[in-house]
Amino acid sequence: MCGIIGFLGNGEAVPVLLDGLRRLEYRGYDSAGIAVLNQEGIVRRRAAGKIANLEAMLTSNGVAGKAGVGHTRWATHGAPTRRNAHPHMTGRVAVVHNGIIENYRTLRDDMRAGGRRFESETDTEVVAHLFDALLEAEGTPAAAMTALMERLEGMFALAILIEGDDVVLAGARRGAPLAVGWGEGGLFLASDAIALAGHTRKVSYLEEDDLALVRRDGVEILGTGGHPVKRPVVDTELSGAVIGKGNYRHFMEKEIHEQPVAVGETLGRYLDPDAGSITIPGASLGPGAVERMTLIACGTAYYAALIGKYWLERLARLPADADIASEFRYRQAPMVEGGLGVFISQSGETADTLAAMRYARGLGRTVLAVTNTETSTVAREADLVLATHAGPEIGVAATKTFTSQVAVLFCLAVATARDRGTIDHHEVARLAGVLTTLPSTLARVIAMEEEFRQIAWDVAEARHVLYLGRGTSAIVAMEGALKLKEISYIHAEAHAAGEMKHGPIALIDEHVPVIVVAPGDELFDKTMSNVEEARARGGRIILITDEAGAADAGPVADRMVVLPAVDSLVTPLVHAIPVQMIAYHAAMRKGTDVDQPRNLAKSVTVE
Repeated sequence: MCGIIGFLGNGEAVPVLLDGLRRLEYRGYDSAGIAVLNQEGIVRRRAAGKIANLEAMLTSNGVAGKAGVGHTRWATHGAPTRRNAHPHMTGRVAVVHNGIIENYRTLRDDMRAGGRRFESETDTEVVAHLFDALLEAEGTPAAAMTALMERLEGMFALAILIEGDDVVLAGARRGAPLAVGWGEGGLFLASDAIALAGHTRKVSYLEEDDLALVRRDGVEILGTGGHPVKRPVVDTELSGAVIGKGNYRHFMEKEIHEQPVAVGETLGRYLDPDAGSITIPGASLGPGAVERMTLIACGTAYYAALIGKYWLERLARLPADADIASEFRYRQAPMVEGGLGVFISQSGETADTLAAMRYARGLGRTVLAVTNTETSTVAREADLVLATHAGPEIGVAATKTFTSQVAVLFCLAVATARDRGTIDHHEVARLAGVLTTLPSTLARVIAMEEEFRQIAWDVAEARHVLYLGRGTSAIVAMEGALKLKEISYIHAEAHAAGEMKHGPIALIDEHVPVIVVAPGDELFDKTMSNVEEARARGGRIILITDEAGAADAGPVADRMVVLPAVDSLVTPLVHAIPVQMIAYHAAMRKGTDVDQPRNLAKSVTVE
C-alpha cells in the first residue's frame, strides 16, 4: 500500500527521493519522510500529510547526502502522525516498509524486555530495532538480512539505509513488490517501477524472499538461504513523460479521457479486425479444457468480474462464478476439475487477490491473470496473462483500467464461446466489428461531458443517491455508486432494479436522486416499470439510456442522457463513462481531493 524508494548515487539524494515519492503518492498520502546518509550519519525528515508538507519542511530545513530512503504512507499500524511516519531509525539504520509485520507484537515485547525503547505505534519500528540488533550480532548486512527474514512473519517490502558499511542499502521482499533500478547516475530500490521513471528504465524485479545488497560498485541479490542469484534486467515502458496531468485538472479526469485510447490499445492485442477474429494467446478454452470459470477480484475489478461472468454464461453457456477475493479463500471454496481461475488486478499486487490465486494454485487449478502490470507478482505467478494496456493509472479511483479489464473479459468470453461452439465464426466476426468501432464510440460519449457535469452538480447537493439497472447495467450501477462514494463522499447504493421493491424502495423520497442505467435492450421495459415505482415515491429520476431507450421512455425522467447506440452486449463499456464523469464532477463541485480521496490508496497490497 505504501510507497518506498531508495537511492545510492553520484548526485544529491533528496531531489531523487522526492521525485520518486511524488510518483508513488497514489499508493498512500497519510505522511511522508526521507532519511539521508552523510558525514554526520543518518539524518531524517518527516511530515504528516502529503508530500508537499515534506517538501516545505525540506525547503527550510534541508539535508545533503548521496544515499537515502524515502516513504509515502497509507496507515495500517498507528495513526497518520509525524511520530508514526517512516523512515524509522535506531542505531545505524533507517527503515522504510510497505506491508504488515504480523508478529511485530511478539518481537517488540522481546526487545523491550532486552532494553530497547520504541517511539511509535508502528510495526515498522520493530524492523529497525531488530535489524540493528542483528547487525551487531551477525557482523555483516548480508547475514543480518538473512536472519531478519527468518524472524519476520507477514508480507512486506523493505528498504534499509545502513551507516558505516560498504553495503549502503539493503532491500527485501515477501509478498509485496520491490524492484532494483539500474541507472547511469545511481542505483535504486523502489516498490513500483513508476517511481524510477525519468531516472532509469532498467529494472530487476526481486522474487519472493529475495534480498538486495546495494554497494557503490553494484547490487548483489540473494535468494532463499542467502545464496547469490541473478534476476533479469528488463526495460520498463515507463518514462517521465507519461506521468504528468497535461492540461487536465486531475489525473482522474485525464484517465477518463484516455479511455478510447486505453481500450483501443487493449483490444489491439486480441482483436484482428481485418480477419474478423479474436484471439486469446496460449489459451485452450473449449469443452474438456475448461468446464467452469471462477473470476476473482476486489473493488472495481470485482465489478469487471461480474460483467465477465454474465458474458461467459450468456455467450459461451459456460458455468461461471464471480467472487470477492477477500472472502473467497476463507470459506475454503472447492474448485472443480477442469476449472480455470481468472484473477483480475490492476496493479497485479492486490494482496487479497494474490492470496486467492495462490489458494487456487494450491488446489492444482490453472490460473489466468488479467492485469495492467505485466511484471507484477500476479502476472509472474499465473499460467497465462491477459494484459490490459491502459498505461499508468495514477488516480486512486479506477477508470481506464476498469474499461480495459471489461474489454479483455469480453474478448475472453467471445473466444470461449467460439471454442465451445456456442457461436460460429460469423458471429465472432460480427462482434469483432462491434469492438473495432468501440473506441470511437467512447470518444463520442466523452464529448458529452457537459451534460454529465450538469447532472453531477445536482447530485452533489444530495446526501443519498440510489443507482438502478438490470443485467450488466446493474453492475455498471454498482460501479457508479462506488465511484461516487470513493471521491465525493456521498452515500450511494446500487441495486438490481427488480430488487428495489424488496427493500431499497423505502429509501426513496423527493430528496433522493435515482440514477438509472438503462440502454434500450430487452430489459428496458422491465426497468422502466421499476422507474415508475421510484417516481411515484417522489424520486428524482436521472436516466442514462441510448437512442432506442429514449424513444420508448416517455416523460418518466427529470433528466435524461442519450448515449450513442451500440450492440447491447457491449453497453457496459459505453455506460461506464457517464457514471465515472458524474462522480468526478460531483467531487469537483464538493471540492474533495479527487485523485487522492481520504482513507484510500491505489494499490491495496495489505489484507
